[in-house]
Amino acid sequence: MSSQNLPSKEKSAERWERVARRIRVPLGFVVAALYVFELLRRAPEPVAIAWSLALVLPGLWLRGYAAGYVKKNRELTQTGPYAYTRNPLYLGSILIAAGFAVALLSWVMAAALAAMFLLIYVPVIASEERFLRRTFPQFDAYCRRVPRLIPRLTPARASAALTWSGDDSSAAISGNFSFALYLRHREYNSAIGATLLYLSLLFLRPGLAVLVRGLQ
Repeated sequence: MSSQNLPSKEKSAERWERVARRIRVPLGFVVAALYVFELLRRAPEPVAIAWSLALVLPGLWLRGYAAGYVKKNRELTQTGPYAYTRNPLYLGSILIAAGFAVALLSWVMAAALAAMFLLIYVPVIASEERFLRRTFPQFDAYCRRVPRLIPRLTPARASAALTWSGDDSSAAISGNFSFALYLRHREYNSAIGATLLYLSLLFLRPGLAVLVRGLQ
């Protein structure tokens, strides 16, 4: 369907999605700069850093778990964490971001992350759902069984009409976790990034203090 034939509501949504894609990287730099500013403004408290792990570690686990199931653009994944929520990767990212806001004890950082999610990821999720609806006939039935973000308590049964992805691995057939898929999606980068952020929480301020004293 061409954009000229779309209803005005869908046209507006597509326009905002294009804007969201353009501002995603610049907005990410703004949030990163705000993170550094908040970190330099006030030393993080060890107790807050410890409590943040209660959100960051489950978020990393959920993203890694989901990465071992999802076969993007080839199959409507309905097993593993996708039997509980349609967007486990985004949910994992939310948990990680919330964890670092807790580590900083910063309402400013929390508000910035919430704004970034609403401005960037809500339109991206909507765009991805339109693609899945066009590509996989069983997507609407899947939506009726599994919530968009907040997970259900019990796993939903997968549709019998899964689209074959052409993957000849046993994981693709049985719907089990695939470490090969985890590596293919390079989800280990999330763990590396979180480790670097924790190192910055622990050592950035002391390191800069040593540097300033050395320059005096």
